Amino acid sequence: MNRQRPEPVQVVKHRRDAALKALVEGIPYARFLGISFERHGDELTSILNYHDALIGNPALPALHGGVTAAFLETAALIELEWQLLWSEVESGRIDADALSTETMPRMPKTIDFTVDYLRTGLPRDAYARAKVNRSGRRYASVHVEAWQDNRSRPFAQGTGHFLMPSTE
Repeated sequence: MNRQRPEPVQVVKHRRDAALKALVEGIPYARFLGISFERHGDELTSILNYHDALIGNPALPALHGGVTAAFLETAALIELEWQLLWSEVESGRIDADALSTETMPRMPKTIDFTVDYLRTGLPRDAYARAKVNRSGRRYASVHVEAWQDNRSRPFAQGTGHFLMPSTE
């Protein structure tokens, strides 16, 4: 029995990282806010790197509500597109090194996004994880939670509904 040798782990990691980099570069606002992503296998953690411009109320100080909402929506969108892209990249149907903002598949469009502000966002780094509840040909639903020091104490959560890009 001749089995094909698995790819070296460095090749697989490079392909996944290149796909994620191309995906994130497609959202300039994420770079503006300082949002980055850590990848462990197919799981993504969004990171909002703190800087003073993110403060909305300097008297508290607290993260701006719009920054929090944008962070949650970006985390949801990237997770949704990452799940769609993952199988294509892993199967080799898409060359991750050739991906760019011009060759990237179209992103889903936000239908609505609801944010629950659970507590004050403190002046420090924030993290978020999104979970795709449903993803069909036309519509997707994603839930995302953001925390700072303790994952079991989220400071905000959001639910979004997205129009999936047509495959035609």
